[in-house]
Amino acid sequence: MIRLHHCHQTRSMRSLWLLHELGVKFDVVVHPFDKSLRSLDYLSVNPAGRVPALEIDDRVIWESGAITEYLCERFPDKGLGRAPGDPERADWLIWVHFAETISQHTAALTQQHIALYDDTMRSSVVMRLEAKRIEKCYGALERRLIGREHLLGRGFSAADIGVAQALYMARHFAKTDAFPALTAWYGRVTARPAFQKALPPKKADLLYKRDFYEAWDE
Repeated sequence: MIRLHHCHQTRSMRSLWLLHELGVKFDVVVHPFDKSLRSLDYLSVNPAGRVPALEIDDRVIWESGAITEYLCERFPDKGLGRAPGDPERADWLIWVHFAETISQHTAALTQQHIALYDDTMRSSVVMRLEAKRIEKCYGALERRLIGREHLLGRGFSAADIGVAQALYMARHFAKTDAFPALTAWYGRVTARPAFQKALPPKKADLLYKRDFYEAWDE
């Protein structure tokens, strides 16, 4: 039995996308993005009170990077991982975990634009600084992707999944228009059927109510 605990438009989307790419049978438990994640019931699943959490092989795994590594090792025939000893292993690990570098800046912007309920709590300086930090991440990706179809030479992998899902969230705060190789790659990988299946369903309660959030002046 494989069961994923998931909230729409959060890091757990990368685990959901990966499961769809793997083509394995699994269940999804969708949680609201609210204080219920801190309930005693859910804390017994993930003591950090966050998503994703993956029930598999009679245990629970949390942290999206760890879930990515575990699933790719658990289902190696799908070719989405790079095993120890593979020449692409180090690069695969770098890009799988670079997704979290992007996501930490997105999380700061999500807090500033969405989670804080009073304008006096928000900071235009933080908004602009974190958006610029995301753009620096875009620059690193642009340099990697020039002349490449995917992040790794042998083709699509879970590294593409993690980074593209991080961009799905980051693009609410920083546009990719100035990065043509990145924009083209993002379009290719998000056209995949498994990504489309991982998107929130119609009429879902979304975390991001707008397509884009501009930094504002104080």
